[in-house]
Amino acid sequence: MRRGEKPVHIVVTEPVRVDSLDLDAQGIARLAPNEEDAAQGQSGKVIFIQGALPTELVTYVITRDKARFSKAKVLDILKPAVFRAEPKCKAFGVCGGCTMQHLDIRAQVAMKQRVLEDDLKHIAKVAPEEILRPMGGPAWEYRHRARLSAVNRSIKKGTVLIGFHEGKSGYVADMTACEILPKHVSDLLPAMRQLVNGLSIVDRMPQIEIAVGEPENPNSDDPKKTKPVTALVFRNLLPLTPADEQLLKDFADQHQVWVWLQPKGIETVAPFYPSTGKLCYRLPEFEIEMPFKPADFTQVNHMMNRALVSRAIRLLDVQASDRVLDLFCGIGNFTLPLARRANAVLGIEGLETLTTRAKANAEHNLLADKVGFMQSNLFEVTAETIASWGKAERWLMDPPREGAMEICQALALLHEQGSDLPPQRIVYVSCNPKTLARDTDILCHQAGYILKSAGIVNMFPHTSHVESVAVFDLASD
Repeated sequence: MRRGEKPVHIVVTEPVRVDSLDLDAQGIARLAPNEEDAAQGQSGKVIFIQGALPTELVTYVITRDKARFSKAKVLDILKPAVFRAEPKCKAFGVCGGCTMQHLDIRAQVAMKQRVLEDDLKHIAKVAPEEILRPMGGPAWEYRHRARLSAVNRSIKKGTVLIGFHEGKSGYVADMTACEILPKHVSDLLPAMRQLVNGLSIVDRMPQIEIAVGEPENPNSDDPKKTKPVTALVFRNLLPLTPADEQLLKDFADQHQVWVWLQPKGIETVAPFYPSTGKLCYRLPEFEIEMPFKPADFTQVNHMMNRALVSRAIRLLDVQASDRVLDLFCGIGNFTLPLARRANAVLGIEGLETLTTRAKANAEHNLLADKVGFMQSNLFEVTAETIASWGKAERWLMDPPREGAMEICQALALLHEQGSDLPPQRIVYVSCNPKTLARDTDILCHQAGYILKSAGIVNMFPHTSHVESVAVFDLASD
């Protein structure tokens, strides 16, 4: 709801049938047109109903009323959908993190695949020659990274709330468990409340970042080495007192976690207690171990990341003689596995901190002789920039939500010039179907590429987020 806009509460008891679902998990229904609309050839008003699913017959309460659409929440479900599921989380409907728990996981995957196909059809005006089979994994306890908010302002005096924000709200949800976090992390939420509430800077510790790595040695006889390594980064806006420090150390010892502190910007993140440790994830298919720091960008779902890397590299069809570019390479998630298959790989990343981590990870995996890394702003790319990277037969691109429009436009210019620099194949990994479709439009209609295949990886079950993979081949003359 926009600032200054007053909420409404209009109960509608006339049942309406829900036709579809948007990515915010709102059921979409359309009313019959009134006489004026019908006379002008217009369709009826659209109602977005929170909590309703396609095929359902529902009544609803309007919470925001505009001329052409209304926002609402479900009142009664008169005829439930066959794919309706019972939400597992007690905070469902309040917490804004998982909006699709009431939808069967198979239906979630089908809906996300349909969104990708629709965006490619309507935005890019193309359809892939092949639809890749959707990939899915565990629906619960999959999230190995999270940023929790902490606030001590509560209707329950003296209570600290630690969790995700409520849906479309600045308030923190009152939650004592989270079903998508690993169970050992979810079980820590009540203890973290108690910990923060006991600190002298209780009102100056607004955030706790969670990063879970794989066990130090899964095959060890030492139980401590077979448990996941869990780092908690406390955002402390004021210095800790000696008593605060002792509370954090006791908490770390009791729950076997690694405590980090962040007193200022992201560059100040540093381990506090114990003084040493190691976070990492592994890609066994490629014999890669990837150390990372809590502030580094890594995929939240380790199992699905393995599946994604495997699929992307298989689709890229790398030959032993190939030189490959990995754009938006991060800490080397695709770069290092690619180095196991290719002759040489160049990883390019915009952030210096990630480039530094990627170089260290290449050395850690004894791949420094096959991999190079460079820092470059990939949102300011020209044909000359691509020329400076050198010829590469295959590219992998994994941009953020903004996509890779500038790179695609530069490829289009090179195509127009008749250059031989554009790669024969591009595998594009995307976390935003709309920007993927926008870039597909450029690649297919201006840069001379054919969309060979596309599909989704359900990296984020129960949420509106989806990871997609698309394969582009340079058309032969």
